This record gives sequence, structure tokens and C-alpha cells, in this order.
Amino acid sequence: MDVELSIVIVSWNVAPLLRECLLSLLALPSVTQTADGSPRLREGSIQVVVVDNASTDGTVEMLRREFPWVEVIANSQNLGFTAGNNLGLARSRGRFLLLLNPDTRFILADHVDPLAVMLEYLRNHPRVGVVGPRLIYADGRPQPSRRRFPNLAMALMESTLLEEWFPRNRWARAYRMEDVPLDGPHEVDWVTGAAMLVRREAWQEVGALDEAFFMYSEELDWCRRFRQAGWEVVHLPQAVVMHYEGRSSEQVIAARHIHFETSKILYFRKYHGRLQAGFLRAFLLLTYVWRLATETAKYILRHKPSLRQARMRAYVQVLRSGLKPQRATEGTQ
Repeated sequence: MDVELSIVIVSWNVAPLLRECLLSLLALPSVTQTADGSPRLREGSIQVVVVDNASTDGTVEMLRREFPWVEVIANSQNLGFTAGNNLGLARSRGRFLLLLNPDTRFILADHVDPLAVMLEYLRNHPRVGVVGPRLIYADGRPQPSRRRFPNLAMALMESTLLEEWFPRNRWARAYRMEDVPLDGPHEVDWVTGAAMLVRREAWQEVGALDEAFFMYSEELDWCRRFRQAGWEVVHLPQAVVMHYEGRSSEQVIAARHIHFETSKILYFRKYHGRLQAGFLRAFLLLTYVWRLATETAKYILRHKPSLRQARMRAYVQVLRSGLKPQRATEGTQ
């Protein structure tokens, strides 16, 4: 049976959300089920590969019990989001490849089947290598899912202490493409990796995700490499996917900060050189010094002391890490 679509999901300790994600796939109008319960499209079968990064919440057992058609790769340790996706992609057989977070759900917004429209767009546009849907939060609010490639000003002003102080600054808004209307398909620099549909030929040309990015910014780097190879990256707002966001990484707050910031620094070292990366690293470390000092002062004043202690511990771990990124994988630029 021809495989039209391979879906790769990397999961860690989010079994209930993963179950919702898979059930939302089966509920799509474009998806039917075979006698053994496995999903398929009119054009061919759907292969679902779940890479479990050593979950302790019964994820693997749940999959084998409730979704026996899912191909499970059960890792004995947490290899990270990027390496997990590469394992799943290596197992894939589909004409199209969908990287999907376990804390996502397909949504029929205005009766539009998001999976069907994304696949149809790739079939009809042979130079498009990657398509990303519009993401929303669980409460329906829009979740930014399209980006420009960041420059240093954007890196300093987006998702940092400075954005907390200046939330509507023009650099962060430009990075998130808030100046471009969501009124139809449009080419972008990159789309976020919670849900991204990739043409197999494009993946085979560009290669694997760079595993120096343990998590965060790996899709930024990947899309940049797609663009460098001549493939287009398109945001498709008609397709809507709900994303709870961060349900795995929020279980380890300090590690989440460290991976987020070091990945940002690694990206700048890879594409903008050591000088900009070093400046960014020094700036980010200073912001954590400020955060630690602020939380310490609030703790001394006995304002929510348990919360302050948790944040202080996290910020100390960030500072001890030094935010030193790994070296980018050879051959991935």
C-alpha cells in the first residue's frame, strides 16, 4: 500500500494530550479507517510514527493498547526533540512528512479540514518544500506561527526581558510578521515546528534536522536551509491547528530556559558569526542576573516565597550553565 503521508510525533510525558492529538486525526473528514483501525487518505495510507523519549507516564503502553497501528520508537533516554524527529523521519515512508507536536489538535475552522488543505497545497505547488498552518491556543487566541529570519535587534527584543518591558516593540512585531495580514497563503522565512508539512524530496535534498539544537530553533535552522536550497516555505492560514504549547518542556523549567537561549545563540553563531553570538550570549546572561536579583528581592519581602524560590533556583541553573551552545552539526548549513 502506498504511503501518502508520514506523521512524526516526538513525545515526552504527555500521554493524555497525545491521545487527543491522535483522536483528532481520526476525526478529520479526509481520514478514513481501515479494518484494523489505521488511518488512510483517499490518495494512500497514513503512517504514524511516535518517538517516545523515555516517558514515565505510560505513553508507550497507552499507544500499544489504544492505537496499535502507531509505529512506536521507545527510547531508553530523552534524546531531545530534534534527535527524536530525525529518528522518526528516518523511519518514514510517506510522500509527505508531517512533524507534529503531541500537544496539538486538528481543528475544523469554518469547516476546513487542515490536513487536507495543506496536502492539497503541496501537491499543487511543486516548488514549495514546507507548509505551516495557523496555530491557535486552547482558548482560541491566535498563536504566532510564522516568522522572519531574526537579526540581532530582533533577538534582543523578542522573548527577552526587553520585550517584557516593551511588549509592543517594532522588532519583535516584525519578527513575528504582525505587519502581514493573515488573508491567504503567503511565503515566509520560516514556520514554527509544532506542525509543519514537508515534501519528501525537499527533506532528502536538505537533510536531517541539526541535532546541535536539542530543542528550540531547530525548525528555524531547517527552514533556512530549505530556503537556501531554493525551496519555498509557505504559511497557510486556512489550515488551523490548536497547540497547547510547551506541555513537555514546562515540566523542567530551568532546562527549558537553557535550551531556548542556547539554541538562539547557536543559530546566531552558525549564521551571523561568533561576534554577534557572543554579544547575544552576554546580553542574555545579564538578563538572568537581573531576573535573579528581582526574584531575590521579592523573596526577601516575602511576596509569594515558594514561587520566588522556584524561580531563583531556575535562574541560578541558567547562570551556572553559562548558556554555552554545542557546535552545529557538520554539513547542515
